[in-house]
Amino acid sequence: MRRNPIETVMGAVVLLVAAFFLVFAYTQADLGKVKGYPLSASFASVGGLTGGADVRINGIKVGTVLGQSIDPDSFNAVVRMSISPDIRLPDDTVATVDSEGLLGDKFLKLIPGKSAKMLQPGATITQTKPYQSLEELVGQIIFLATGGDNSGGQSGNGAAKGGEGAKP
Repeated sequence: MRRNPIETVMGAVVLLVAAFFLVFAYTQADLGKVKGYPLSASFASVGGLTGGADVRINGIKVGTVLGQSIDPDSFNAVVRMSISPDIRLPDDTVATVDSEGLLGDKFLKLIPGKSAKMLQPGATITQTKPYQSLEELVGQIIFLATGGDNSGGQSGNGAAKGGEGAKP
């Protein structure tokens, strides 16, 4: 089968356009790691947060999650991050794990405080909120809606214990 030179040229043009779009998308999507100063935070649960995830303030990327480890004393998840050098965070900043919608990626959300004292490179954010999964939130809503209590999972009107609703 003979190849038509026009088909070869068109194939090359398509490959060049595809390469251009890949380079353009990579440079505009801000996918690279943020080079800056290191911070860490300790969480009871990180809910699937991964290395390379965004660190955001008010929805704007200001850093990158570098990695995670387990604190051998408290068994909490320790998240290491890099924050852009032009962002100075107060020492009462709160860190929480959040997600982009129901099935979206997880990211680390920072809520800066009002303190005049700033976090130094290598410092640890002490105020954190653990990640709450959708299942946990639905469970809490159901628990509240049914009027449940924390008495070990037993519910009802007390009839089983010989309470007011019990018949002699």
